[in-house]
Amino acid sequence: MTAAAELLVDLHVHSRYSRACARGITPGAIALWARLKGLDIVGTGDFTHPEWLAELEAQLTEDGHGLLSPSSAACPEAAAAPPSCRGNPRFMLTTEVCAVYAAAGRPRRIHHLIAVPGFASARRCNAALARFGDLGADGRPTLKADSRRILDIVLGCGPGAFLVPAHIWTPWCSLLGARSGFNSLAECFGDLAPEVFAAETGLSSDPPMNRRVSSLDRVTLVSGSDAHSPARLGREGTVLRCKPEFAAIRRALARGKGGVGTIEFFPEEGKYYFDGHRRCGVGMHPGQARRARGLCPVCGKAMTQGVLHRVDDLADRPATVPPPGAQTHEHLVPLEEIIAEALEAGVRTRAVRRAYMGFIERLGPELELLRRAPIEAIEDAGPAAVGEAVRRMRRGETAITPGYDGAYGTIRLLPAPPRSGRS
Repeated sequence: MTAAAELLVDLHVHSRYSRACARGITPGAIALWARLKGLDIVGTGDFTHPEWLAELEAQLTEDGHGLLSPSSAACPEAAAAPPSCRGNPRFMLTTEVCAVYAAAGRPRRIHHLIAVPGFASARRCNAALARFGDLGADGRPTLKADSRRILDIVLGCGPGAFLVPAHIWTPWCSLLGARSGFNSLAECFGDLAPEVFAAETGLSSDPPMNRRVSSLDRVTLVSGSDAHSPARLGREGTVLRCKPEFAAIRRALARGKGGVGTIEFFPEEGKYYFDGHRRCGVGMHPGQARRARGLCPVCGKAMTQGVLHRVDDLADRPATVPPPGAQTHEHLVPLEEIIAEALEAGVRTRAVRRAYMGFIERLGPELELLRRAPIEAIEDAGPAAVGEAVRRMRRGETAITPGYDGAYGTIRLLPAPPRSGRS
């Protein structure tokens, strides 16, 4: 029996109808960048928004297996991918919603990712969710309904429709978040908790951190980019070994089998890894924050508790003892960030984008380059320092200043350049 091919999957995506997202996001732009990144399955994002759903219906075609294929005529942008990146990414209908409600005497604000197997299911889901909020106000709609109610609606939307709690540790808007979350999936979903079979790690945590909490043992850990622009696709993702079909992907996630693994940020680079107060430029390890009683030493106000601190609070395992059967994971740094460091230039500069396209044209999709391309080939394809940086990334040889309170951490893979000074 032939082994199933590896699928690289990124289901957490947004459209231009979500707040703080790039205006140039179109189905074609997503398809183009999915090819450049090497993704096999990508979320549509925001199917709850009526205008975005209409665009999706006009430009994507159902493939008969619960996924969607871009039309070459309706998505001409995808044709701009170089010959080295001629994959055929398919779309899965996904959306993120924000549940706002009170439970156990506390306000809750929790984000969930929803996936459905076709346009009929999406329309059915939208009709039910529209009773709880204005779906046209934002691509990530705010719904005045509790998480159990939303899950119940999703389960009735179509065969296999499922819900994944998004970035589950983010302080402000997640299921286990310090500011508005719960202490377990059971507290959040009640009797329907067994219907939740996967949870998203988010940029500030990785599988080893999550596996310190034994109540999460029964769920599959997934990752997604939460991309607010097409170029951010694939910065995190999920690795599966199954057929490129909605039902097969769902089975792989529900069973925790099918070669499930994740592609992760180094979590310290995430925006909420440490405790901190961004306005005062203060970031702290949990031990320091506890000694400071959670108060900013500059202004005296409460700091935002970070993901590492929250994991410590709920953990019932030491960090050095992974559970049996723990999932595989890889820590990657986006190629543009690596090139920017090598060139000592801004990530969004023309020089970095030119070098990025040069690497892609010679060596193929970004994720394949970062994960598997020979270092010698990377060194030959562009600035040699990029090859050395990728070598160090694969070994975990990094220097990171952790992120906190909404500010990304900074990561270096190469030795800092010597300071210039007067002789």
